[in-house]
This record gives sequence, structure tokens and C-alpha cells, in this order.
Amino acid sequence: MAATAKLHLALSFVGIISILSRFCTAYTPADNYLISCGSSVNTRVGRRVFVADDDSTSGSVTLTAPKSAAVKASPDTAASGSDEAAPALYQTARVFTAPSSYSFRISRRGRHFVRLHFFPFACQGYDLASANFKVSTQDVVLMDGFAPENKTTDGTTSPVRREFLLYVKRETLVVTFVPLAGALAFVNAVEVVSVPDDLIARPVQTSSGQLLDPAMTPLQTAYRVNVGGPAVAADGDTLTREWTTDERVLVGSAVTREEAYNGSLNYLPGEATRDDAPDVVYATARELTLSSWLDSSKQMTWQFDVDSQPSSYLIRFHLCDIVSRAPHLLRVDVYVDSYTVVKDLDLSTIGNGTLAFPYYRDFVLDSSNPSGKIAIYVGSSSVMNMSNSSILQAPILNGIEIMKMHFSSGSVVVVEPAAGSKTRHLAIVLGSICGAFAVVSVAAVLVIFLRKKEEKVLPTPSSSRSQSPTPWMPLLDRLSLRSRRPGASGAGSSKFAVDRDMPGAIPIAASQVPVPSYRFPFAVLRDATNDFDEGLVIGAGGFGKVYRATLPDGTSVAVKRASPESRQGAREFRTEIELLSGLRHRHLVSLVGYCDEGDEMILLYEYMEHGSLRSHLYGGGAAGRAALGWAQRLEACAGAARGLLYLHTAMPKPVIHRDVKSSNILLDGGLAAKVADFGLSRAGPELEETHVSTAVKGSFGYVDPEYVRTRKLTTKSDVYSLGVVLLEALCARPVVDPRLPKPMVNLVEWALHWQGRGELDKIVDRRIAAEVRPQALRKYGETAAGCLAARGEDRPAMEDVVWSLQFVMRLQDDNGLEFSDVNSLSLVRELTPPLDSRRASSHQNEAGCEEGEERCH
Repeated sequence: MAATAKLHLALSFVGIISILSRFCTAYTPADNYLISCGSSVNTRVGRRVFVADDDSTSGSVTLTAPKSAAVKASPDTAASGSDEAAPALYQTARVFTAPSSYSFRISRRGRHFVRLHFFPFACQGYDLASANFKVSTQDVVLMDGFAPENKTTDGTTSPVRREFLLYVKRETLVVTFVPLAGALAFVNAVEVVSVPDDLIARPVQTSSGQLLDPAMTPLQTAYRVNVGGPAVAADGDTLTREWTTDERVLVGSAVTREEAYNGSLNYLPGEATRDDAPDVVYATARELTLSSWLDSSKQMTWQFDVDSQPSSYLIRFHLCDIVSRAPHLLRVDVYVDSYTVVKDLDLSTIGNGTLAFPYYRDFVLDSSNPSGKIAIYVGSSSVMNMSNSSILQAPILNGIEIMKMHFSSGSVVVVEPAAGSKTRHLAIVLGSICGAFAVVSVAAVLVIFLRKKEEKVLPTPSSSRSQSPTPWMPLLDRLSLRSRRPGASGAGSSKFAVDRDMPGAIPIAASQVPVPSYRFPFAVLRDATNDFDEGLVIGAGGFGKVYRATLPDGTSVAVKRASPESRQGAREFRTEIELLSGLRHRHLVSLVGYCDEGDEMILLYEYMEHGSLRSHLYGGGAAGRAALGWAQRLEACAGAARGLLYLHTAMPKPVIHRDVKSSNILLDGGLAAKVADFGLSRAGPELEETHVSTAVKGSFGYVDPEYVRTRKLTTKSDVYSLGVVLLEALCARPVVDPRLPKPMVNLVEWALHWQGRGELDKIVDRRIAAEVRPQALRKYGETAAGCLAARGEDRPAMEDVVWSLQFVMRLQDDNGLEFSDVNSLSLVRELTPPLDSRRASSHQNEAGCEEGEERCH
């Protein structure tokens, strides 16, 4: 009892010292938003004040919630919390029945804590316990399919608190709540608080032996534990973090004791500060007793429950030698699962003989155990000090933080602030517009003067055509689609004329059937797009913005207008017109028409109602896109492959797309996939040639590495790009994501690693994981890996890819086949890949087929 009283006295002293030191050196955040959601009055929690979310006087926080309600719990509803005032924060909530958001103006870019508080209760017709929703920012999904529970193991109610550490690089952070499957979303409180730049700044050793820089990686707090010490409330931490005790996670048979230090801590330059952990964490510790230490089988052990899906975790160990009476007596070994974090660590050597100085060591566990457990062991293999034969100090540990290296395969959803929230900037905007108008007016007068002067020396049209055209010259003299007037011969048909000497042009067969593509007046397109209203923008790319428009006859079209800042120009414009006017296929986006009046370069396509494949996988800027099921993703990939096969085989020379990616695969009203954006396409090699030599073009992450290395372009380059799309469809994550741990940055390398181990199922998008049949996934992985072979000659032809994907769909079918069924001769015939028409004639000649023989048809 006396020892216990002494420990409590020491802890009280440590707490007083901690509070006094914190008032002297407390960190002042540049952004400090504390929002009490659904409340009409401010709520005080300790020394912090959470502001009512309907208080818009500051103008720095905007609530955009078209369908929301502020609700309040009944007086008999109680929530337990670590702070006596905390339950007041959970008596109100903001309920959302449609996607809604809170937007925060960020004054200082960098790391920020984003904390979300949830306490479900039933009130005013809403049962918050039945909620199911996702939460995302502009860059990352924080929670997906979140359904909070308000019952703990002992039957009491307790709030749910989720903390994320994000690198915010925008002027505005938008936190969006999206109800799922007809349910509702809610939140009781939101915190957005900036933290010091150096909180997560050092390169970290990983379990694979690599060094990782996690400076901009999104993190989610899983555990924050004051080992051997008391719980710490938000007011006891300079960054308002909460620390729990370690009793619930301490396991094993080793005997330990709690230690407390009542002296002054020695903070050293370049080592831990009070912003890394409060004094009370470093001034308390858990120590292995001598009897357990002398038993080499005994170690202090903590076990933590984590996600059952293997994930990466950043683990921070806080250490401070508060037990040694002299330097070089403490040796510590730290292990995470089967990995060694540090062996025989002597803190006083790091501190040049100093004791009681705060220190931390970070470690990244690349992939957690599928059991959903992380075990941490602390001990020491050194018992005797060889210099004086004295017994060394038993090992200790002061604190543990475990942070999931947060990333999501789901799609982000962003509900931007309402336009009305920007009225406070009206004076600034008007001043900018006036200044810009003055500059533009002067420039316009100068341009008109120069043009009039130039008109006096313009060459004749015939001579101008012989010169290299500028990217912004009208194409009227070089390219036209002339539709005949009704009543004329051949009414309703159109004639296509091209200048075949233009570099990069793809020749169209003279016998090509007429196509329904027309030249539209600019005035018609301006009316159809409401003068190119920004509200009608449905996409943007290297060429320019794409608008949804309605033609006078009621036809919905997509209008792609070239931007003056675009690096693409007349060549890409002409390529698309020539190519799409000569090709028609149900898996290629159809060209409706074009406009080349003045400096305008505009293309009109059939409108694709469901946007891009990318937007259904992980966002791509299209808010609210529904996730596709596994069968739908398979059909989309197979459709894209069929469209590319047509490009490769329909013309005397194959057409190579060169920019195959998920954002260029569009989905129509029936979710049929169509390949789009042919601005970079070009004619492939002749039948007797193997490749064409050309400058490398395409999108980063999708371009064939062999093409990049050799500048030799073949149809197999499209096959490689489609292989990347196959992995995207399976994993639903970006092709290159530098925010992820190094082994995961490149999707191709990451996925091929798991495919090579026969464990591709571990990285399947969790939203479809339950749908994927093992035999279908096996064949799908083999197909993708074949497409991604390092050498083009080792990749399958596109017709083989089409066949393989059809085979995968049959394997996936609930009433489909197993691998043993392939022995059926009828099935083999049914799934036989189509034969390239350019290769068919040579095959027939080699086999000596007669024209009437059935096997040649």
C-alpha cells in the first residue's frame, strides 16, 4: 500500500509539472477548427470551445448540406467519456440524408489532425445507430461503410472517435459525408487542427529493410498508449491528443511494474519534444522485473487488434531512461511480430551520457498479419555490464503509437461549398476582373491593329496550304465534311476529304462507307452549351474541357473544346476527325461532328451517360459515381478490348490508340464500355513490318516501357496499357500513388508481386472481394500478367486478350464452368478467339484451303 501511495504521489507531481511546462511551451496551431455539429450554442470541453455549426460569422467554415437536420439527444441519453464535459459534445448531431460537407479554409498548408466524433442515439425520427456512410476529403477516403456501434463490452455507451493525420496541400479542406444504401450519415463533432511540420518528418526503417519517407502519407490513429502511466486527456497534450493506459493490451506471463519519475526531463536538440508526447508519457514507464528478466523466455508483451486485411502501420516507440542511476546501464531490444526494430539500444550513448531525455524511434510494418493482430515485445538480451560486472538495468518502455498508413481503394466524393459562401470575396473578385478587363482591352486593340496590317501581305490560299500549318489555323481549307442539301443527288450522305500529306495523318480507305459526321456552326454549339457554361463541364484533359450539350433536335452530345493553353493542337484535332469518321464500332465512341470556325477546334461525340470507368473505380472528379460490381468491371474491360481489337484489325494498317487508360474508357446508359480520345492514335506498321518508330506519347503509368526505351511502337503497346487497366479494375486504386509506402507506389509492380506469389486475392478491391470466384481471379491475373510482360513479343495479341476475358466471364458466371470443363470441344469452339483479318488470308494460303471449304470460313 505504501508503494502504491508513493506511485500516485509521484504521478500527481508529474502531472503538475506537465501542466506548468505545457503552458510555457504550448504549440499554437495556425488552423484550429472545433465544430459542435447540430448545435445552436457553443460547447465547452475542458479548456476548448467547440463552435456551433450554424455560426457562419467567421466565414472560414462552410456547411454545404442540402438535406440535413440538427438533432438533439433526449435528456436520459448519456455518453461516457474521458472528460467530464465530453458527454455534452455528444448530445447533438448533424444528420445527412444526401451527400454533404463541411469546408475549412486552410491558412497554413501541411499536416493537420482531422478528428471525427460519433455517438449514435435515437431522436426526432432518426435512429443514428442504423447509419451507414462514407467520409472523404478531396484526396482520400477516410471511412467507407462506417456503421458506429454505441455499446461497449460491458453494456455501457461510449462515443466513437476517429483521428486522421493528413497532409493538406489545398487552400480549402472539404470533408464530405455520403450516406450509403439508403441509410443516413451523421457526425457529432469535427476537428481540423494543424500540427508542427516535424511531427512526422524522418525517414523510417520498414520491415522489408527499406527506408520510407512518410512525410505526406495519410495516417489513421489506431492506438496511442501511455505505457505504465495514467490516461491523458486532450487538455494534457500540446496537440490535444488522447492517450490511454496499457492494461488492456498488456499480455503474457512476464511480471512488470510501473515506474514514475519526479525529476526534470532533459529535452535535447534534434530529439523528441513536448509536441511528440507530453511530459507524463516520458516521465512514466513500464519495467520488466528482475526475476522475469533473468528468465530469457520472458519479455514485456503488448498485443493490439488491427484490421484483418493486411495493411501497413507506422509504429512509434517513446523511450526515456528514467530508471538508471548512471549512463550505459540500460539496454533495450524491441520487436514487432517477428521483426527486429532495435537491438541492444543504449539511450545514454545517443544522448552523450545524458539520462532522462525523451526519445522516439519509428518503424513501419509493411504488412500486418492476416490474423488481425500486432504483437510488440520489449526485453533485453544483455544482463551483465562487462566493464564492471554489475547487473544492467531492466528494460523499459514509455509509450506506443500505432498509425495505419491510411489509403482507400474506394472513390472520393467531394461536395464543394455553395457558391453563395464566396460572396465575401466579391470586392476582391470585381477588382481583379476590372484590372484584367483593362489588360485584355489593350491587348485586343493591339491584335486587331496587327491583323489589319498582316492582311495586306497575306499569301494566296494555294501558297498558304503549302506551308506548315500553325496549331491554331482554321482547318476549313485543309479538311471538310460537306453534307449535301436535301434534294440534291445523294441526299443525306456526306463526303470526307483529307490532305494525306499532313504529318501524322491516318489514311482512310477510299471505299469507306459514308459516315454521319457534320461540320457544326460555332453559334449552334455556343447555344447548346449555354455559352460554354462551367456548370455543364463533365470532364477535362490535355486537349481542353468537355461539356454536356443538347442540340436543337434534342440529341445529347459531349462537346470537347480545345483550350488555348492546350499542348495538343491541329494534328490531334485532325487525327480524331479522320479516324472516327472512318471507323464505326459499338465499343468505340462515335463522332457526331466538329467545328473549326476561326480559331475554334471543337469535337462532338455521342454522350456517355455514366462517364469514365475511372470515375466508377476511385473518383476521377465525378462525385457520386456508383461503384461497379465485379461482373460489370469484367464486361467493361472486355468491351474495351473488343474496341481495341477492331482498331488493330479493321484497316489495312492497324490503328494504335497510344493512350489507353481508365479515364478514356467511357460507359453509356447501359454501362457498355467504349474507347474514347483518339488524339494520340496513329497508323501502325505494314503487314511485313514489325513496328513504327515514333516519339513517345501517352499517359504516365500506362505507357509501354519497351516503347519508351526503344521508341518502337506496336499494337502490343496498347496491350500493355490495357493490362494496367485490368489491374485498376481489380484493385480500384491509382496506377501511381507516391503517398503510399514504396513497395505499393506503382500498381503494376505491386500487383505483379502478389500475382507471382499466387496471392492476388489479397489486393482485390474490398467492395468486390466477396464476388470474385477464385478460378476467375486466377485466369484474370494470368491475363493481366501476360499483357504486362516486359517484352512486347511475349504479350498476347489483342484477340487473345478478348478471348481470355470472355473465358474469365464464363468462369465467373454462377452457372459457369470450372477449369476441367475446358476439355469440352464445343466450348473450345465457342470461345475460340477471332482471327485477325489481315492474318486470315495468309493462314488460308499456307493451309492450301479451297474457297468452299468450311474450315476457311
